[in-house]
Amino acid sequence: MAFIRKRGNSYYLVHNVRQKGRVRQVHLASLGERPRISEEIMEDVKSKHPFVRVDWHGLKERASHNLVEPVANDAQYIRNLLGAVRNLHLDLADLPLPALEMTRDPELVAQMISGLKLLRSTLDVKLNQIRKGKPMGLRN
Repeated sequence: MAFIRKRGNSYYLVHNVRQKGRVRQVHLASLGERPRISEEIMEDVKSKHPFVRVDWHGLKERASHNLVEPVANDAQYIRNLLGAVRNLHLDLADLPLPALEMTRDPELVAQMISGLKLLRSTLDVKLNQIRKGKPMGLRN
């Protein structure tokens, strides 16, 4: 049965196998600094390791529980997230729209537009949560 393991600052999806009387861990997927299990990861693991039993529902539940810990216990996590937000802001500001329109891959353009809409929706949800809850330190 697969499980999530933290090593250093990163999380991994691993599975134990017994070979010649010893237990060895098989690395199924890297989950990054936050243990997110996406559809892409699920499909990748299923295609590369078809015989490994995985309780995806249970893993997603445990991963979502682990997502709260970094925010609650680590100011560095918030600093890293803030840096990522700033970088994304600058990258999007520098994105030339004519270049996006000239790309030869219409599917890529559609994915970019969809991603930007999803980002806008996520930002609206988070900003509304802040406005309604008025967490300490976020009273603007």
